[in-house]
Amino acid sequence: MILLRTVLICDDEPIIRMSLKNRLKELGFGEIIECGDGEAAVQSALSRLPDIAILDVSMPKMDGISAARAIRKKLKIPILLLTACIDPDTVNKAKEVGVAAFLTKPFRDQDLWPAIELAFAHAHEIDELKEQVEDLKETIESRKVIEKAKGVLMRTQGLSEPEAFRKMQKLAMDKRKSLRQIADAILLTES
Repeated sequence: MILLRTVLICDDEPIIRMSLKNRLKELGFGEIIECGDGEAAVQSALSRLPDIAILDVSMPKMDGISAARAIRKKLKIPILLLTACIDPDTVNKAKEVGVAAFLTKPFRDQDLWPAIELAFAHAHEIDELKEQVEDLKETIESRKVIEKAKGVLMRTQGLSEPEAFRKMQKLAMDKRKSLRQIADAILLTES
């Protein structure tokens, strides 16, 4: 069960919206935002901040893929697309935008919950991977700064590489600072 999350559903067919809304209520969504065209979907998403969006591919004013693109530029929420037929071009465009899954019309109730669960799991996995990438970038940047600072100590104080590193470690422990902070300070005094 999905507990009290908010979903945006956008389809120009009221019957599809009503069917989706009823099923989403059964699945435990707390708030269901409805609209009938792509422009309204983008406006609703950006103002109401849903946890997930389900958009029809073919809609007036703006198609579902364009709406998904506009939404995902601002919000990194999972988006499912509803469509009567799936062609390779649509699939490729949806991949580029980062659409989580397709549901074919008429959608079957039993297909909705797994698609939503997988979309949330995939979005969570991507967020974790992005955090890991950021952490790795920070680690690499810190190592570069530490290596530069070590080089400064070796050049200015005539220390060997291990001696320069030990000196930086001792300074970090004595001053209760990170090795990166000590390296930044050494590089600041050098410039």
